Amino acid sequence: MKRRPVSPFSLSFLDIMFCGFGAVVLLVLILNTDTVRARNTVFADLRSEVVRIEQEVIVGNEQLVTARNSLAAADSELVTTRGEAERIIETIKRLEIEVAQMESETLASSQHINELVSDLKSQDEEKKRLGAPQTADRDSGTRVRKVSGEGDRQYLTGLKMGGKRVLILVDVSASMLDETIINVVRRRNMDAASKRSASKWQRTLKTADWLVSNLPSTARFQLYTFNTRASAAVSGTDGNWLQASSRKDVDGAIRALRQIVPGEGTSLYHALAIAGKLSPRPDNILLVTDGLPTQGRGKPTSTTVSSDERLQHFRTAVRELPSGIPVNTVLLPMEGDAYAAAAFWKLAQDTRGSFLTPARDWP
Repeated sequence: MKRRPVSPFSLSFLDIMFCGFGAVVLLVLILNTDTVRARNTVFADLRSEVVRIEQEVIVGNEQLVTARNSLAAADSELVTTRGEAERIIETIKRLEIEVAQMESETLASSQHINELVSDLKSQDEEKKRLGAPQTADRDSGTRVRKVSGEGDRQYLTGLKMGGKRVLILVDVSASMLDETIINVVRRRNMDAASKRSASKWQRTLKTADWLVSNLPSTARFQLYTFNTRASAAVSGTDGNWLQASSRKDVDGAIRALRQIVPGEGTSLYHALAIAGKLSPRPDNILLVTDGLPTQGRGKPTSTTVSSDERLQHFRTAVRELPSGIPVNTVLLPMEGDAYAAAAFWKLAQDTRGSFLTPARDWP
């Protein structure tokens, strides 16, 4: 029997080869599993880092939007602030011009008052030289109340105190707190007690006290105060006449006036309109004020008023005055009111009244 030839690719050899290949495949699978696991771990770490960075980007974008909004708001505020600054600078310049004008008007007013005083003195001297008799007021009677003064400052030359029905009008606006605009603004923000103790207001009270106390004892009177409106000093007496012979009425009027706190603007319109509302009408008016009105019948639309506008308010108010009633004005001058002296002097001439500017230490 012939022997089969031996082949190197016999079954045994193939088994050995397959076993070795299987071992290699097994080794590859084992190594690949570790590689995949390591890769997955690294991938998970990288994904977490990416998520964290994405969240930071989102937060950063939100903060960027907020920062941009804040920057836009800041730019807007800067533009507004620049505009306000420009308006304030313009206001300051305008006020400086107005102050300069007021100072000029005050100087002109002082010169005008000095000229009027000089004219009055000249007229008095002329009367004395010509021997004109000094006539006394027919309606003057015994004083209804004693007022103490300093020496010969107990009287006001030329003031007409007579009449059967005397209407006394006292200005109680904020300007009665002082003679200068700056001090008026300063005192306007003080408490009520400080306002009442202001030297100019105390002088006003003494003037009103002197007027009421020197009324004829046979006369009837009424005391009205006015600022932006007018009302009787004694509550509940609007439209009624008081008796100058009654110590209760006289003291009550002065006491009520001392309780008032000066404030607000000045409307002469409402004050002079009272003369047409009283029944019977007054036959004499005594007016205590410090200058031309700052408003007319209604509330002004502007916070400032020029000298020409004040003069127009004055003329409008005078038209409310019934004819035939003399107006006697006691003017306590205010700075910056150049037309006041001339306007009230003309009112006295037109109504056959009088116009006086007493010394600071009167009465």
